[in-house]
Amino acid sequence: MWKREGKRGSTFVELALVLVPWMALILGITDFGFAIFLRNAFQHSVREGVRYAVTYQIVSGMGHDASIKSVVQTNAVGMLGGASGASQIHIRYYLPDTLVETPNNWPGNLVEVSIENYQWGWMAPLLRSSSPMSVTVRSMDRMEGLPGGSLPPAR
Repeated sequence: MWKREGKRGSTFVELALVLVPWMALILGITDFGFAIFLRNAFQHSVREGVRYAVTYQIVSGMGHDASIKSVVQTNAVGMLGGASGASQIHIRYYLPDTLVETPNNWPGNLVEVSIENYQWGWMAPLLRSSSPMSVTVRSMDRMEGLPGGSLPPAR
């Protein structure tokens, strides 16, 4: 029979040597997966905002731009809540032939809805020392014509 007196602590040392890198790898994979999810969720939300904008729909009691921001916030899976989230949503209108920015949301103009410079900090301990990830997504489409030539709603 063997004597096991000198080997009792080696199990815990081996567990620590295996568990620490394994957990770092799992957290890193989770971190990058969430970053991809975040970008896809934001891309979906600005796409929905553009779809809402081109039809000139408005939420009761809000202007056109505020309604678009509300739709983007609703579709952003809770990541753009409150006034700070709304401040990162930008709506711009462009003339279709020159791409010059214009304040008018007239039919035929292009509308761009974007989420710009959303800062997200990494979860994994290995990446905490790095700067936060900055997410910017955009979507653009042409504004539809209004039935009967009526004026678009106020911005």
